[in-house]
Amino acid sequence: MKHLLFLCLFCCSFPGWAQVTAILATRLIDGTGAVIENPVVIVEGERIASVIDRDQLPTDIPVIDLGGYTLLPGLIDLHVHPNITRNDYQIEHLSRSSAEKALLSLRRVQGMLDAGWTTLRVAGDADVGYSNLEVRDAINQGWFEGPTIYGAGHYISVTGGGGDINFLSYEQDVTADGWIADGPDEIRKAIRKEIKYGSDWIKLLVTGAFMSANDNPKNVHFSPEELEAAVAEANRRNVPIMAHAHATEGIKMAVRAGVRTIEHGSFIDEEAMDLMIEQGTYLIPTFAVGLYAGYPLREKGSLRRYMSDNRKGDLGVYQSMRLAIQKGVKFGLGTDDVGWPAEFSAIELEAYVELGMTPMQTIECATRINAEILRKEAEIGTVEAGKFADLIAVEGHPLEDISELRRVKFVMKKGRIIRQ
Repeated sequence: MKHLLFLCLFCCSFPGWAQVTAILATRLIDGTGAVIENPVVIVEGERIASVIDRDQLPTDIPVIDLGGYTLLPGLIDLHVHPNITRNDYQIEHLSRSSAEKALLSLRRVQGMLDAGWTTLRVAGDADVGYSNLEVRDAINQGWFEGPTIYGAGHYISVTGGGGDINFLSYEQDVTADGWIADGPDEIRKAIRKEIKYGSDWIKLLVTGAFMSANDNPKNVHFSPEELEAAVAEANRRNVPIMAHAHATEGIKMAVRAGVRTIEHGSFIDEEAMDLMIEQGTYLIPTFAVGLYAGYPLREKGSLRRYMSDNRKGDLGVYQSMRLAIQKGVKFGLGTDDVGWPAEFSAIELEAYVELGMTPMQTIECATRINAEILRKEAEIGTVEAGKFADLIAVEGHPLEDISELRRVKFVMKKGRIIRQ
């Protein structure tokens, strides 16, 4: 604590100076699959300068000694919705202004950062404006503390799809919470608009959804022609696509079209798994949202009880995901965060372990592999020289108990202490 106080005072005294600091811990899980005992991580300004042995520790720089704690790269969540804060999210945007949503979103993402999630990808959001991207820009400009944010301003859906409002009479002319686009030309225009206003990902609702009214997740909504036009348009601007896809055929169509990630993938079959392996497509299954909706319990063992139950009427979801892991489908990690307490998000990692991943593989999904999906592997995802100093620490050993990541005690983002 003495070192932490000294460091804070030192950095405040010289705000423009690239301060050099040494961080000590009992062990480091560096995101590459390695465990380093008694590491010293040298941080210079925003970046990691080196990882050295304890006997190489310089004597003339400030030290943060984390004692018996385990140090890891900051966690990355690739599927969040910071603007969704109510159960009736499809009409929440009608009762709250975009400005109010921006304020609520800022508070939400700051809470996520405090829980150890240093990078987020917004998977489209319920807003008539682009408030989540404006929050991103405000954080990037240093106006507020917060995680690094990438993502899509909105999800793009067809008329009557998961992003449309399907429970009002035809006499009502109401703005949906997503963009509605039909046919290749409208979809191209929607993508161009998203990119114009700052989206660095495109989110397509290729199939129906579980959480939108009068919708069927087993239905495919986009045509092959619409999907091909969307991918071609996004590729011209070097912007990747995330495809919300539950239905089996929708997953296959999206993979064949060339999307970068499949979100959810609930009814994936072996043919779709083989296609994903062949194309190098990543799967983001988002278990946490179902766990929170059906069994929002915190005590040990709740996950196993829930997974022995029936998720939305289909135990096959978990069986399929276990098979996908065994076959070698590439998994990233995202939670579908829709407003739960920030520490709950780490239950996603527990689900991966329950399904057959090792704790190390799971941690790599939430760090190194997620960075690769974002195409930011040169900047984040592992604790290596030259990368941003996005670091977290927990008191226990996550390889022995993955639930330790629900209890992050130390957070550093780009060299700045967020939680100590």
